[in-house]
Amino acid sequence: MIGPVILGATGRVGQALARVWPTSAPRAIWQHRRGAEAGAIAAFPGASLLWDILGGPAPDMPQGINTMFVLAGVTGHDKAALAQNRPLALASVKAARAAGIPRVLIASTQAVYGNSKVPVSESDPCRPASAYGIAKLEMEEAMAPYPEVTCLRLGNVAGTDTLFQTAARQAVTLDRFSDGTTPRRSYIGAVVLADVLLALSNPALVLPPVLNVANPRVLEMGEVMKAAALDVSYRKAPATALAVLEMNVSRLLALVPLAAVDAGDLVAQARKAGWRPAGNQIAPLN
Repeated sequence: MIGPVILGATGRVGQALARVWPTSAPRAIWQHRRGAEAGAIAAFPGASLLWDILGGPAPDMPQGINTMFVLAGVTGHDKAALAQNRPLALASVKAARAAGIPRVLIASTQAVYGNSKVPVSESDPCRPASAYGIAKLEMEEAMAPYPEVTCLRLGNVAGTDTLFQTAARQAVTLDRFSDGTTPRRSYIGAVVLADVLLALSNPALVLPPVLNVANPRVLEMGEVMKAAALDVSYRKAPATALAVLEMNVSRLLALVPLAAVDAGDLVAQARKAGWRPAGNQIAPLN
């Protein structure tokens, strides 16, 4: 069986998935641009695909691929750079159609919801509060004419998100709210994310245009850092700080049964996917 093609495989989430890709799963095709780290490319658990997505049409792909995962995208705060998310998605869908790939799963983000104070479902209005969330929502809107596309509103992917990446570089300082809690977010580990992506590749499943993707139950950042055995400093949360961003994942659970994970499970997945706290070396891909 031919596995999926994964665009953006040398990004943080792509490399995390490569480290935890199930040995029982079909070997995927992992896209990279020229100049990507040779060691990462050589260690992909499957074939590599050289393609600059915005630089020209995709090279020929094998027949029989049933899903394209689009992890390629721009993060950060630069509005001009973030605007590339839309053309990256459009070029990916065009390539999928040319290759006869019937399903495209594109990474979006929970940031499209903005500063909601209640659990958000896919039918709730999106009011992104950041340039990144705005850019991803614009990308989602551009996908509306393509019935083969599902935009996956990912929760924080443990090991690749801001909290874990900060902990990989330096000591962490967290906001603490008046009730003593630290920020709570919807999370997913790379191990579970790989299983979810493979499950959503099942052609028997009818997928919606957008889908929240995270484990059930929010986790507190302070709890996660404690599970990682890291010391954390605290500051009084400013009035603008968001205490909770929780996604309702009932639509996902109807398609792919998932159990809630605790902070220890999440940290273990992050470590398996290559994350190490400051002062520790990241494990090589194998």
